[in-house]
Amino acid sequence: MSVVRRPLLAGLATLSFLVLAVPGHAAGVPAIAAQPTFADLADLADSAPLVIQARVARMTRVADERAPGRLPGTGRYYMEADTLALLTGTAPIGESLRYLVDLPLDARGKPADLRKREVLLFARSVPGRPGEIQLTSPDAQLLWSPELDAQTRGLLRQLVAPDAPAHITGVRELLYVPGTLAGQGETQIFLRTADGSAASITVRHQPGRPVSWGASFSELVADVTRPPAQDSLEWYRLACSLPNLPPDGANVSEGYDAKAQAQADYRTVVGELGVCERNRS
Repeated sequence: MSVVRRPLLAGLATLSFLVLAVPGHAAGVPAIAAQPTFADLADLADSAPLVIQARVARMTRVADERAPGRLPGTGRYYMEADTLALLTGTAPIGESLRYLVDLPLDARGKPADLRKREVLLFARSVPGRPGEIQLTSPDAQLLWSPELDAQTRGLLRQLVAPDAPAHITGVRELLYVPGTLAGQGETQIFLRTADGSAASITVRHQPGRPVSWGASFSELVADVTRPPAQDSLEWYRLACSLPNLPPDGANVSEGYDAKAQAQADYRTVVGELGVCERNRS
C-alpha cells in the first residue's frame, strides 16, 4: 500500500465529526458516549463501506476558528494513524490514514491521549485519496479491544454471507389459520424488505405444547423450533425494525377470533425478541 502525504489543509476537505466511545471515564476526560450495544455495532457495520483497524500515530489540534460545528467541550483533531487491518471493504487505502475527529476535552482543554492506541474506524473512502477516509457518523471510531474485534468480525461475516437477512422495512400482512384440532393453528407474518426479497415469521400452536415460532429470510417456511438468537443479525433485523403493532389493515385473518389470535401472536414475537437497545443517539 502506498501513501501520499498531504498538508493539513487537504485533510480538512474530508471533514468528519466523531464522539469517542470509551469504557468509562478516561483520565480527566468526560465520557460522552457509552459503549456500543450489539445494535449500535450493527448499525455502524451495516452502513460502513470500510471497517479498519488502525493505530493512532499523531493528533494535531485544528484551530477552533477553522472547526465550525463542534459540540461544546470538544476540539477538532487531524488524526494520522497506521493501518493494521482492513476488516471489510474493497476501496484502496494506504498504509497510513488521515481523518478529522472531534474529541471531548478535559478541564485543561486537553483530549485523551490516543497516540499508540488502537481503534476501529467505520468509514468511507475519499475518491482519489487512498490515504484519507471520512467517518460515517460522529461516533464511528471505537477504541479497539479483543472482545470488540471478535464481535465486529463475526457481525461482518454475517453481513456478507450469501444468505444474509435483508433489511426489514415493515409488516405487509399477517394471517392466522386455525387447524383441525382444538388449540391448533398457525399465524404467518409476511414482512416487507428493502430489496423485495422474501421474509416471514411463522407462529405455531399445537395442543398441549408451548407456542413456537421462527423466522425465514427466503421462500422457505420458517423453522419454528429455532427463533433468532439474541445478538445475531437475524435478531437485529427483526428486533430493531418491527413496529410494536402491525399497521392497520395488515391483519387479513377471517373473523374476530382469528384476527385477535394473529394480533396476539405478533405481540408474542415482539415481546420475545425484546428491546433493541441502543446507546448511540
